[in-house]
Amino acid sequence: MTVLPMPTPASPPDPHAVRLLLQQARLSMHWQPIVELATRTIIGHEGLVRTPPGCAWRSPDLLFAAARREGCTLELEHACLRLALAACGQAGIGRLFVNLSAEALAALAEEALPQPCPRHEGLPLAGVVIELTEHERVHDLAPVQQALARWRAAGATLALDDFGDGRSSLRLWSELRPEWVKIDKYFVRDVQRSSDKLKTIRALQQLADTFGSQLIAEGVEHPDELLVLRDLGLPYAQGYLFGRPQAALADALPEAVQRTLQARHIVVLPQDRHIANRGLTAQSLLIEAPALPQTASHAQVAELFHLHPDLESVALLDDQQRPVGLIARHTLQELSLSQLYFRELYGRRPALIHANTQPLCVEVHTPIEQLTQVLTSPDQRYLREGFILTENGRYRGLGTSEQLVRRVTEARIEAARHANPLTALPGNVPLTMHIERLLDHGEPFIACYADLNHFKAFNDHYGYWRGDEMIRLLAQCLTAACDTRLDFLGHVGGDDFVLLMQSSDWQERIERAILTFNEQAKRLYDEGARAAGGIWAEDRHGVQRFHPLTTLAVGVVRVQPGTYHQAEAVASAAALAKHHAKQSAQGLYLLEPSPAASAAAAPVVAVTAAAWAASLLPVPPCQ
Repeated sequence: MTVLPMPTPASPPDPHAVRLLLQQARLSMHWQPIVELATRTIIGHEGLVRTPPGCAWRSPDLLFAAARREGCTLELEHACLRLALAACGQAGIGRLFVNLSAEALAALAEEALPQPCPRHEGLPLAGVVIELTEHERVHDLAPVQQALARWRAAGATLALDDFGDGRSSLRLWSELRPEWVKIDKYFVRDVQRSSDKLKTIRALQQLADTFGSQLIAEGVEHPDELLVLRDLGLPYAQGYLFGRPQAALADALPEAVQRTLQARHIVVLPQDRHIANRGLTAQSLLIEAPALPQTASHAQVAELFHLHPDLESVALLDDQQRPVGLIARHTLQELSLSQLYFRELYGRRPALIHANTQPLCVEVHTPIEQLTQVLTSPDQRYLREGFILTENGRYRGLGTSEQLVRRVTEARIEAARHANPLTALPGNVPLTMHIERLLDHGEPFIACYADLNHFKAFNDHYGYWRGDEMIRLLAQCLTAACDTRLDFLGHVGGDDFVLLMQSSDWQERIERAILTFNEQAKRLYDEGARAAGGIWAEDRHGVQRFHPLTTLAVGVVRVQPGTYHQAEAVASAAALAKHHAKQSAQGLYLLEPSPAASAAAAPVVAVTAAAWAASLLPVPPCQ
């Protein structure tokens, strides 16, 4: 008798299988609001899929990962689309943002468009925004554009999702011309602390203007991030600060968000503290000077110097155009004067025997800042003879120490206009820009000009090293007096600092800074000077006299809307207030001119950007 094997019972279906979830229609949609910052209103919601309670796929990422393993990603995407569109008729949903990959969108190119619930009026898909995800998979744009044309004809619009996360593409932005672009949350997170993220968002704003798109900042979670986005002029935003995804539609913004957006002060934007002049290379020093082969004679070198009177050195090159020596004009002249019959003895002999066979060779792409070592090199030949500029080791031309000194000086002056090299605080350029932002905003603020009394005598007596220490102490005291969200501190040069304050308790903060500095500055004097209350030193006229201990003076101007229209006028008034403060025993002077007086005073004490940088602010004598 044949014994037949018992049949293996069928495995029960996986209750968490994505296909089963789709068959049983157990997925649902949650909604996250999208906010228009200027009007403080919710203009739409993004639909986000959610699984039922107890499901193993607790997040959309886990759900889609499971769908990829089962090979049903497109079915899942289309099911989410239908779920979201089914809610189109809900009152208060506004625009409906729904995610689709490029593959899922292209798959709809030939199919009938999903039909949403009836809208109130207009085209059937009016108000629907397709968010294009997974940009890295877009290899063929034709089917995407074909499908997109049908959606747009029905009233829908396009958004690029997570732009800037490394998967997005400027090519897509250029060719698809999305009506919306969502900035990836990486660039939004802590933007109030990152000048690089700030510059990236500004660059995206320029692109949006170029391509006619609206920007939506994703991932907003902190009020300080929101304030920066608001002051940058970002039109729309989305994130947990406005509301987490919920089953119910959001009908109003949280009260805390309303208060943040209604705040009248402008936020202090993060400043770029990188001082080096980026992008300036040795290429800017290049003199396209003629060169000679390494076999050239002294007579040939002398002839070249005769033909080129401005040439101070000549490079000697091998057959591969690589420098092997540098001979200077003064070297040839000194040899001719010091050695009798030099021309007769050496005229036809190779000049290489009297050349510097270890010349300084600099690649043209070397940053200028790296060349400052040339100026301090113990080998002074570099300063007299100059140096050779090469590209990939081959001769390009010459550079001179005079040019190098000029370029380094110019670079550092320009850098100091943006950030002071001693304190790394913003210089006169960002300071002026912040004044202009405050004036444009039309809200009152406080402009303070801080300067030190008797600092020159201290600096001359103890030396620049301790003088720098005192300036850094001043920067620390003023920084501590600022609320970094409301108050801007700039260092315009020397011991001159400017504060632009929106803190309501500004006077208490400044008085505390004055007291703190005056007390701590005493420690920088030696014991005898502290006991005497000062030092004997020459004044500006070279006369020996007693100078009291260094103290802080702050001139203050209360800037009301309409009293000043240009940054220069504010700077002039602050300089005048500082002049009075330095003559005041209290160290703090408040100048509150009338609108007519401030307008009349502006041209009297004109201040230019150069005056800010050099701290040479002319002021009239006290009346």
